[in-house]
Amino acid sequence: MRPSLPALGAAFAVLCLVWGTTWSVIQIGLGGIPPFTGVSLRFGIAAALLFAIARVRGVPFGRSARERWLWLGNGLLAFTVSYGVVYWCEQWVPSGLTAVLFATYPLWITLLAWLLLPDEAATWRDGVGILIGFGGVGVIFSEDFAALGGPDVALAAGVMMASPVAAALGTVMVKRWGAGIHPLSMSAAPMAIAAIVTGVIAAATERGRVLDWNVVSVSALLYLAIAGSALTFTLYYWLLARQPAKRVALITYIVPIVAVAIGALRGEPLTARTIVGAALVLGGVTLARRAGIPIRRK
Repeated sequence: MRPSLPALGAAFAVLCLVWGTTWSVIQIGLGGIPPFTGVSLRFGIAAALLFAIARVRGVPFGRSARERWLWLGNGLLAFTVSYGVVYWCEQWVPSGLTAVLFATYPLWITLLAWLLLPDEAATWRDGVGILIGFGGVGVIFSEDFAALGGPDVALAAGVMMASPVAAALGTVMVKRWGAGIHPLSMSAAPMAIAAIVTGVIAAATERGRVLDWNVVSVSALLYLAIAGSALTFTLYYWLLARQPAKRVALITYIVPIVAVAIGALRGEPLTARTIVGAALVLGGVTLARRAGIPIRRK
């Protein structure tokens, strides 16, 4: 059955609101749990929960080599690399700015979909939107990063740009080869892979760091695992199977607005160039959205 518009709208709303809060919650959790340990625990808990749900519902897993290869590719790109970079960078970069930089994700989706998804054509407005969006990134990086915390912020912000690229590659890969695969499969197994890989990285690089299991850090971890991962990624892949990849990626249009607002309420620095750059990034995404992206069904 084709989902109703209210159901699609409700899924978009949940994703925007929950993912809009996770940027600040990640930074709060980093106060007690190191980055790669945090990623590993987050996705380990989320994967265990989703595997349990899948077992109860009788969802089949790994029936084809294509599905298993997608687990590996998506687990490494969209979860291990993308989230590992976000957690590492948020040790220095304000959560609102991190969300704004990740907002280039739909622009990368547009580029990659044009190259790799034959059913999703690009228009000249997509191209203009991409130029405007990346112009906004240029404005952000013309910032005097001393106002945002110093040279460590500048370096980490540059590294942060790898996260949306990796996530976009994972999304386009799932969109192209993931037809017919259950959303629980495309969430649980890649999360489990990410938990294992980042756990190994944590064991190698964070062995000497103290874990502070206080109420705040544990609450942040559980929120990120259950609401920010198990719920949202299952919804996300459900939407991705029913909507064009570029349209689903436009969730990122709302998420940074929520994230910047929450960061500002927490007292994070917010400069004029960051605001202008964010407006350009989101303006570019908006232009791509209004292009009325044509879908050719074969």
